[in-house]
Amino acid sequence: MRRYTNFTFITYLQNFDVVIKNVIDFFKTIGGLFQSFFRLIANRPDVIFLKGGYVCLPVGVVAHLLRIPYVIHDSDAAPGLTNRVLAKHATKIATGMPLEYYNYPEERAEWTGIPISEEFSPVTEAKQRALKKELGFDEKKPLIVVTGGSQGAQHINEAMREILPQVLKISSVMLIAGRERYPEMLDLKDYEVWEEGELKTNFRIIEFSAEMYKLFGAADIVVSRAGASTMTELSSMAKAVIMVPNEKLPGYHQVKNAAAYEKANAAVVVADDKMHEDPELLLKAIRRLINHPEERDEISKNLKKFSKDNAAENLANTVISVAKE
Repeated sequence: MRRYTNFTFITYLQNFDVVIKNVIDFFKTIGGLFQSFFRLIANRPDVIFLKGGYVCLPVGVVAHLLRIPYVIHDSDAAPGLTNRVLAKHATKIATGMPLEYYNYPEERAEWTGIPISEEFSPVTEAKQRALKKELGFDEKKPLIVVTGGSQGAQHINEAMREILPQVLKISSVMLIAGRERYPEMLDLKDYEVWEEGELKTNFRIIEFSAEMYKLFGAADIVVSRAGASTMTELSSMAKAVIMVPNEKLPGYHQVKNAAAYEKANAAVVVADDKMHEDPELLLKAIRRLINHPEERDEISKNLKKFSKDNAAENLANTVISVAKE
C-alpha cells in the first residue's frame, strides 16, 4: 500500500495513479495468497522467517492457515503494517531494538538485534586517527561524516551546502552525497583541493562508499537519517550522531526511531522540515557537539546501549529453535 504521510485525501485524488496502483496491488496480493498456498503445500517448510515487507503478508497468512510456524523480525521502533497483522499468530517475534519500545507479548518476543557486518565495531583513538589520515584528513581535527544513505538525502545535502563554510572553520567534513544526488552537489568540489595526491583542504565529497565502516570509524560526529540498519551500525561503533529522520515515510518509522534515541539521550535530533527551512539548526547542532566533547561522549555511550552483540547468531538461533519445536 502506497501511503504517504504528506498526502491528504485531495492529494490522493490529484495523484490518482497512486490509488490505481494500490487497487491493482490489492488483486496482486490475492494472487500472492494462492501462490503462497501452492508453494508452501509443495515445500512444507519447518519454519518461515518473515522480515516484514509487504511480500511477507500473503506468505504469513497462508502459513498460519497451514499451521506452519513463522518468525517475524522488526528493525524499527514502530512495527510496520505487515508485522502488525502477522504478529498475532507469529510463533516468535524478534526485534531490532529493546523490547520496551514494542507492545508485543513478552512470552513470544525477543530482542535479537539487527545483523550487521562485523566490520562495524568500536575503534580505538589510535585507529580513528589512522583512519582520518587514510582518508586524507588532519588526524588532530574533528571529522564530521554526513550521509543520507546510498541514494542520498536532498534536504541534508542542501543544508550542508548552506552551512559548509561555517562548519569547515571548526572541523573537517566528509559528505557522502548519494548516487542519485551526487550530480546536484558537484559545485562543492570547489572546496576539495588536492595537490600531488594529497588533500589540501578539510573537505571531501563522494558519491558512495562500500567501506562505510571506515568512514564511521574515522568520524567524531555523524549526521545521518534514522534508518534502522544505519543506526545499528552507528550504535555498534558508539558514535555521536545527529539524526535527521525522513518524515515522509509511511508510518513515520524514522521519526519514531529518532524519538526513541532522543528520549534516551542517545542522539541529537533535527527535524527535516525545520532544517530545510533553516539550515542553521543543523549548524547549531554540529557546533554544540563540537564544543562540548563531554556531551558527545555521553551520547555515544548511550547509543552503544542500543547495540546487541551477535545479532545474526541470536536471530538464527531463534529461527532454528522454532523449527525444532
